[in-house]
Amino acid sequence: MDSINIKGLEVFAHHGVYREENVLGQKFVVDVSMQVSTQEAGRSDDIRKSVNYGSVCDGIQKVMKNRNYKLIETVAEEIADMILLTYDDVRGVNVTVKKPWAPVMVHVDTVSVSISRKKHTAYLGLGSNIGDRESYLDMAIDELNKDKYTKVTRVSDFIETEPYGGVEQDDFLNGCLEIETLRTPEELLRLVNGIEKAAGRERLIHWGPRTLDIDILLYDDVVYDSEDLHIPHVEMHKREFVLEPLSTIAGYKRHPLLGKTISELRAGLDKQ
Repeated sequence: MDSINIKGLEVFAHHGVYREENVLGQKFVVDVSMQVSTQEAGRSDDIRKSVNYGSVCDGIQKVMKNRNYKLIETVAEEIADMILLTYDDVRGVNVTVKKPWAPVMVHVDTVSVSISRKKHTAYLGLGSNIGDRESYLDMAIDELNKDKYTKVTRVSDFIETEPYGGVEQDDFLNGCLEIETLRTPEELLRLVNGIEKAAGRERLIHWGPRTLDIDILLYDDVVYDSEDLHIPHVEMHKREFVLEPLSTIAGYKRHPLLGKTISELRAGLDKQ
């Protein structure tokens, strides 16, 4: 991936733990490297096809001057968020915030924090079999779009499916979403669990009925396991109610463990 780089941007601001830092202020130095394709801009010589680094510099100064933070770690996060949320073509960003006048009792040239952040593509499975099922699925989409760090980029058609797991209950309405998010897998899990709770989801019976179920199916090409979360979703390759809608929005996507595309996995179910 190409990059557009800003090095040594000096900003006088008032960040710091100590009151004197907030009152008197001091110099900060910012370096930024943005991962973005410059090919179209380079071939057309058209600034509208690129990321305007002057505009980025203005944005960084606004972030640093509009509010005081105690930590340069927070300043770096705010700068990264501003860039990734403002510029659609920027896929990732490296940010370094230097504090050359840091109030430490030894000589240092500077202290600094460096972070790397990027946009992630994830796929979610939705399901409901209580009440107004379509309204619950629409609610999930709306709530995801309300999140500052997440936007829904593709939505499958909703399909009617029979219950899975052997519990007698009403049929489900299922669908899948593609989202773009700055959230980590665990942060995304907390977000979707909160949306489920807001929809009145109760976890009383395993495989039981639910107002809203949101599963994280895939997250980039990550393989991730924790006590509460497994990516890719453990059972997704066996479930027609997942693969059918997912294949319509991400049929080309390859399962990071099985090595097959979603379309291939879906076709495999018909052969069983």
